[in-house]
Amino acid sequence: MTQQPPLGTQPQRPGQMTAVMRAMPQATGPKVLRIGLVQGGKVIEERVIKQRTHVTVGPSEKSTFVLPTKSLPPTFKLFELVGSDYVLNFLDGMTGRVALKTGISDLGALRAQAKRVQQGPVTSYQIQLNEDARGKVVVGETTFLFQFVAPPPVQPRPQLPVSVKSGVEIDWTTTIIAAFSFLFHFGLIGSIYSDWMDPPVDDDLSVAQLIESVKQLPPPPPVEQKEETPVLAEATATAAAAEKEAPKAAGATGQKGAGSPGKGAGNMSDARASQLSNELAQLDVAMLASLNSGGVATDRVLSNSEVPFALLDQAAASGAAAGRGKVGGLDMGGGSGGAYVPGAGGGGGLSGLGNKGQGEGAAGAGSAKAVKGPTGSASVGGASVSGGNVANAASVVAGMAAGFRRCYNRGLQEDPSMKGSVRITAKIGPNGEVLGATPSGGGGLSGTVISCVVSRVASAQFAAPEGGGATIVIPISFASQ
Repeated sequence: MTQQPPLGTQPQRPGQMTAVMRAMPQATGPKVLRIGLVQGGKVIEERVIKQRTHVTVGPSEKSTFVLPTKSLPPTFKLFELVGSDYVLNFLDGMTGRVALKTGISDLGALRAQAKRVQQGPVTSYQIQLNEDARGKVVVGETTFLFQFVAPPPVQPRPQLPVSVKSGVEIDWTTTIIAAFSFLFHFGLIGSIYSDWMDPPVDDDLSVAQLIESVKQLPPPPPVEQKEETPVLAEATATAAAAEKEAPKAAGATGQKGAGSPGKGAGNMSDARASQLSNELAQLDVAMLASLNSGGVATDRVLSNSEVPFALLDQAAASGAAAGRGKVGGLDMGGGSGGAYVPGAGGGGGLSGLGNKGQGEGAAGAGSAKAVKGPTGSASVGGASVSGGNVANAASVVAGMAAGFRRCYNRGLQEDPSMKGSVRITAKIGPNGEVLGATPSGGGGLSGTVISCVVSRVASAQFAAPEGGGATIVIPISFASQ
């Protein structure tokens, strides 16, 4: 069986078959569809449906032939395989002619005797085709030419040449020459970088030369020592003398050592150390008394010094204790120019000096209160879909409830007693986008809430509706809590 010529040309005569075509195995079985697409008077595509299956047309990418038109469902079965035979399905807007066993007829004349079947949202006319049928179907600006042809011959599996199958032949002469060339060149390079051609070296002579070269090295430069200042030298001499006298003092005291109770760590008696500690404490008290109460240094002295609190209480109870702005005392707020008495009103004693601002901070913390505004709820009823099925309409509408509630709460800030209901009618496009959203009702709701709800619906994305379009009505009720 020869290959079929393009549509509109004369078939090739059997006598013109080449030897290659005659040698190819011929396919057997039922005939298959051969379809050509014509647009603007030119054949733009020609295809043989090798497997007997449905042939679909429409705007969906899953169709056998993709047509950018809205007059067809996404996947319309133009040629449908019913059992082992093909049938032709056509709609009211389609024209064409079909050659059957009964003769050539127009699609308009075949509608009366055609069978009506339902394909999704549309109703089509169905006529039976045999293997001798052929014709054309016009869909919009596209014309489908079809006929039944014998299946194309089975292509033989590719095979390797006989010379390759017999094995790989090796040219031994070239292989031996290449091997010797490789050994010669790499052997020459290895001999250049090796040390077997270098003259022998006497190890004893090399060690002797190394020793002689080390001896001839110049001596290192002398290190300059810095002279000690007279004060540092005197301090160093005093420390050395004290270290020498320490063992003698330890021997003279008998069992008393450097760590005995009567001596300090630096040969200082306990009485002298206690006297110095008291003088330092009195110095801190004098510094504390010379400060004004408004300076931050007062807090530092009270919190970081090691002054005993007994000395501070004595200084506060004395006649020259605290006066506002005076050099000799602190401003403790206990009186008008008199001495401060611990425990008197307004101060709480020196023990309360560290708790600066405690009462004010507590009062300030308790005075702040969060004020919560009015809130409401949005109830979304069941969405009604018309014009085409939308697979995820219920889930997408339920997901917009949170956005509706935010719109209502924003409106409650203006009018806390506002409540009501509204219906949003959304038109869905072929790709699931919202082409337009129109509100209806809305009694009791402000324009801000309604416009916010419409904007939320307009930004939604649905699944592609069946039939190329759909309409969804969303009822929403708002009530304050």
